[in-house]
Amino acid sequence: MPGNTARRRPRSRLALLLAALVSLLATTLLSAPGAVAREPVEQGTVAKGAAAPTAALTEVTGFGSNPSNLQMYLYVPDSVTANPAVVVAVHYCTGSGPAMYSGTEYASLADQYGFIVVYPSVTRASKCFDVSSPQALTRGGGSDPVGIKSMVDWVTRTYSADTDRIFATGISSGAMMTNVLLGDYPDVFAAGAAFAGVPFGCFATTDGSEWNSACSGGTVIRTPQEWGNQVRNAYPGYTGPRPRMQVWHGTEDDVLRYPNFGEEIKQWTNVLGVSQTPAATDSPQSGWTRTRYGATGDQAPVEAISLQGVGHNLYAWGMAARVLTFFGLDSSGPGPQPQPGACEVTATTSAWSTGLTGSVTITNTGTSRIEGWRLGFTLPSGQSITNGWGAAYAPASGAVTATNATYNGTLAPNASVSIGYQASHTGNSSAPAAFTLNGTACGS
Repeated sequence: MPGNTARRRPRSRLALLLAALVSLLATTLLSAPGAVAREPVEQGTVAKGAAAPTAALTEVTGFGSNPSNLQMYLYVPDSVTANPAVVVAVHYCTGSGPAMYSGTEYASLADQYGFIVVYPSVTRASKCFDVSSPQALTRGGGSDPVGIKSMVDWVTRTYSADTDRIFATGISSGAMMTNVLLGDYPDVFAAGAAFAGVPFGCFATTDGSEWNSACSGGTVIRTPQEWGNQVRNAYPGYTGPRPRMQVWHGTEDDVLRYPNFGEEIKQWTNVLGVSQTPAATDSPQSGWTRTRYGATGDQAPVEAISLQGVGHNLYAWGMAARVLTFFGLDSSGPGPQPQPGACEVTATTSAWSTGLTGSVTITNTGTSRIEGWRLGFTLPSGQSITNGWGAAYAPASGAVTATNATYNGTLAPNASVSIGYQASHTGNSSAPAAFTLNGTACGS
């Protein structure tokens, strides 16, 4: 969670005192997680262009564009797989990359499953990630997200990492950054897991402050569409697949209040085009309520875990294993891929003077089950969708993405689903000619 910063405008003595008290409270409550996965090891340093030693926490320098002077720490297991997955583990306020390494079990899980872990580390005095500046909330805008993206690019180049299996997770300030990374770089990250965070853009400020009291207090309430637009506006024009999101929050969080949990759900269900009504609800552990949106399986588009009676420091031993299940990394070798092996789409239109009805049938011609689909296509010039069925369509014209409804998100091998829409037109009433399903080009 971001704390206060010295870059503030002059204010009264009373305001300065209140700011100091807020900073002290944040420092007290945002201590390192109680779970300790492993003892710290002696850290090495890797210069530009060299691979890191295995089974050791190593600092990497010269990794690329780094406008906010972050440090990069890396853990590569002895058992690293070919084309490994990458997990970016983002620390809490007052923390560091090495503290995140020592206080969570991601490195131990990497030993088991062969993925690589990146631990970004803040060097500014607050030890909080920038999730509030206009630069941080814009793709390629600068600040911390650019540096973290450079770290991912370095790992991808150095280890031929699987670009379809890049993930982010974080605690508190790191949870906020997880939301930001998925919003800024939906083409980089496949999924994220945020522990005690806030929605993308909730902490936005314009005065150089790192702190947003309204957001931390849980009083920033927006519609799903408004939250979704904040994410979409970070990367205007992007129409590709969006990363899945897992969010965790304690009902007694007194630092980032519990309403932020519901606002995160509203944001990511809207971004992913799924219903806010859970597809499944269960209690995987006493005091936990887990809701899944858009699908019922372990890798639903959105998964949310509410912890009854738990405060801000909610992260505990064993939770990282649940994160890996959501990511699809809890088995050796490559995890489940979001793209089907093959797909086929047929599309027809029936037109009248200024309108048309479009009918689309999607068939999974691959051998793997599809859990959640997004169909991309471009409407002919002059057409604009006025309503649709079987899917959520956005935007109404140009490059459109149709996202499955809650009842038709699963496509078994050789199974089909039919959807449709009505649209206005200015003369060209033809059907779209090319389609992608979860980023994979489909035949016709």
